[in-house]
Amino acid sequence: MKGFLVRWVINTISLFAVVNIVPGISVNMWTTAIVAALVLGLLNAFLRPLILLLTLPVNLITLGLFTLLVNGFMFYLASFLVKGFMIAGFWYAFLGALVFSIISSLLSLLIKTE
Repeated sequence: MKGFLVRWVINTISLFAVVNIVPGISVNMWTTAIVAALVLGLLNAFLRPLILLLTLPVNLITLGLFTLLVNGFMFYLASFLVKGFMIAGFWYAFLGALVFSIISSLLSLLIKTE
């Protein structure tokens, strides 16, 4: 349970950073960012593995680069599910997912989530 909460905090901090870095992504309240981070975490935990399995042939052909598009799609899907979390277009979602992944990975290295 502690690991889940730490991961949620890391995702929330990463999302706040993405909102401040990527121009086409915004949240209207800080509570919206917390909910959006939770939704992103749930989508990445449950839906993303299924999509990656279904797109495995394309992923193999592109040597894994298609995973970046799947990450962008998850980010964009979260904006549809959470009111107040707005993304201007798919390419902003793609860039946001990329920045989100980098920041989240760096924070996870600094903070042990065991």
